[in-house]
Amino acid sequence: QVQLVESGGGLVQAGGSLRLSCAASGRTFSNYYMAWFRQAPGKEREFVARVNWSSDSTAYADSVKGRFTISRDGAKNTVYLQMNSLKPEDTAVYYCTARAIVAGQYDYWGQGTQVTVSS
Repeated sequence: QVQLVESGGGLVQAGGSLRLSCAASGRTFSNYYMAWFRQAPGKEREFVARVNWSSDSTAYADSVKGRFTISRDGAKNTVYLQMNSLKPEDTAVYYCTARAIVAGQYDYWGQGTQVTVSS
């Protein structure tokens, strides 16, 4: 059974940094996208970033491009989201998720970790 466990959230001042981690288990993730989504209060869940587990290619939402970096460590089966220059509008619950590249939707989700950026 696939499990995704996020950690690293917290409270930070605007302009600060946080690194989120997602420990993945239950299968091999070759030919998978690993991604981060977020959901702010009263808003829909939105895509943040993704990484192709096999090729390391990445993609980002325009709102985080240049500030956030997604990466993965194959030896640790862990995906990271380095968040720099944080803004109050980055405040949200951040979710780690995974899907097969050929699949149409993300099948596996973590429980989420809260990120709060104070102004």
